[in-house]
Amino acid sequence: MGFTVGDHSARHMRRILRLFLTRWELDPVYESAALALTELVSNVVRHVPDRRCSILILREPYGLRVEVADTVPGPVPAKAADPLDDGGRGLFLVEAVTDRWGAQEQAGGKTVWFECDG
Repeated sequence: MGFTVGDHSARHMRRILRLFLTRWELDPVYESAALALTELVSNVVRHVPDRRCSILILREPYGLRVEVADTVPGPVPAKAADPLDDGGRGLFLVEAVTDRWGAQEQAGGKTVWFECDG
């Protein structure tokens, strides 16, 4: 199920993330995961014309996985940009604060994900 995000959506998603992480006893990954989630939601607000996305917050045996799927097909980012480039610094930040991240094309859009070991 998708929804439309706006300028204040990241703040609300961080609150939801904190609830899950507290319940799963994964509080130590909150700061990194919250920063990465904020970047991915901000990318939807900036780059997806209809601002539609779906967000999955998953408890995995190793820790946490978060997926943000949007309605804009590719190009799928293969790696984070150089931090000195004009664009793409958000994914550089995601790469810096998470244990793994990636992106994949899917029908009608793409999914960008990250994982934090707990």
